[in-house]
Amino acid sequence: MSRVKSATRNIAFGYVGQVATALMSFVLRTVFIMHLSEQLLGINSTYTNVLSILNMAELGIGTALNFSLYGPVARGEKEKIKSYMQLYRKAYLVIAAVVAGLGLALSPFLRFLVKNPGDVSLRDLTLFYFIFLFNTVSSYFVAYKYSLINAEQKNYVQTNINTVTKVVTVLIQIFVVVFTENFYLFLLTDAAVQLIQKIFVSRLLDRMYPYLKEKDVLPLSKEESGEVWKKTKALVFHKVGDVARLQTDALIISSFIEVAASGYVDNYNLVINSVSNFVNIIFNSVISSFGNLIATEGRQKQFDMFRVYRFFASWIYGFSCVGFMVLLTPLISLLWGEKWVLATAPVFCILTDYYFKGDRIVLSNYKTAAGVFEPDKYLALIQGAVNLVLSIALVQTPLGLTGIYIGTIVSGLIANITKPIIIYKTCFGKSAYGYFVDSFKYLASLVSVLVICLLISRYVLASLSFVRFFIMVVIITIVFNGVYILLYGRSDEFKYVYARIRQKLLRQ
Repeated sequence: MSRVKSATRNIAFGYVGQVATALMSFVLRTVFIMHLSEQLLGINSTYTNVLSILNMAELGIGTALNFSLYGPVARGEKEKIKSYMQLYRKAYLVIAAVVAGLGLALSPFLRFLVKNPGDVSLRDLTLFYFIFLFNTVSSYFVAYKYSLINAEQKNYVQTNINTVTKVVTVLIQIFVVVFTENFYLFLLTDAAVQLIQKIFVSRLLDRMYPYLKEKDVLPLSKEESGEVWKKTKALVFHKVGDVARLQTDALIISSFIEVAASGYVDNYNLVINSVSNFVNIIFNSVISSFGNLIATEGRQKQFDMFRVYRFFASWIYGFSCVGFMVLLTPLISLLWGEKWVLATAPVFCILTDYYFKGDRIVLSNYKTAAGVFEPDKYLALIQGAVNLVLSIALVQTPLGLTGIYIGTIVSGLIANITKPIIIYKTCFGKSAYGYFVDSFKYLASLVSVLVICLLISRYVLASLSFVRFFIMVVIITIVFNGVYILLYGRSDEFKYVYARIRQKLLRQ
């Protein structure tokens, strides 16, 4: 199957899965807000972030091994695949033990991470946490098997499994919340369904790749294993820094403001992540295709495809960012009421970081596919330190919640400036000057369209209703895409994307 066909299939199944998951998540959140307390919503958000931090124990070995598999998979080297997968399995068993140990060691300090938990006792806080920890630790016993599927550009298999699991889980959780209003049962339902899924996945992948169960596995050479660990060591720095920058905001909120505030922010993040996950399907689904491209094509071809990839990302992230800037708070108000609306300043900061994060995802995905981890291995640590220092300092000023996200924006921009320089030099042997010119051009286009849409929204959304909301959705869609077609319709990148879409539509 060609790279384009593989990416298209991954994107198509990803879309179906994301639509189903997003709809179920919104319904579940609405039911949760109606039947359970805002403190429990905040605890759910906080513990999710705590476990994301504990996942730091993975420290990038999965990324390094996925990269190492691209070549053997492209060449059909089954014996080499078996060797890498054996290494992966052993590593993840160790990681599971480390995460379990760290998780247990953290449990006595939970009361310091959850400020003003309301009627929730310390005993309940601890038991809730152990359920979250079980879900995380058990995932490591299956996660390594997905690497081969992804290296074969069959990401849709994992997507479909996750979609079915999510739908089943949410349906049962809705029933539990409505009829019992019991947070324990809410969490145990998720744990039970996920455990069943993991057992099913393990057996399914054993049937798909029976040769992985063979005992005659040759160990990797010192050079091969050394290359894996070299990349893993570099990724350790990336992982630690990313966690300090991306996974600590909710903890700072729950520790310095109050845990209920994490729930308020999480409502906004639910909407943003539902859309951004939909967007990211496109970009994450082509990582394995880029890995194959890099393994088989020359630099110029890689550079041309990167420019197309980046242009398309700027368009999609720009469009969604403008939509969020205009419509996110009105949507929160329509869905859950004025009580759950945040002030304008922190929302603006969250969405500013969202746009620049889109650029970083493009850069990070290409670096991952190319296996370029060493040159900027200390960068993520610097970003994490900057984020923690600024966010903790500013949250204690009158800026409050806004100060946390100012720290997030500043630390993120460090990567927006440095990563293009590294990628262009290492992967393409070129100066990144053109990248920054394009960045300014795309940002100026976005700001211009945003101003127009905000002015229009003053009249359309003067009185809020779902009808007026959807009218504004149509206006933003027409204005943004119309302006971008006028500005970039003659570019090589647009012509490539248009030709691919047209070719795909004509085949159907």
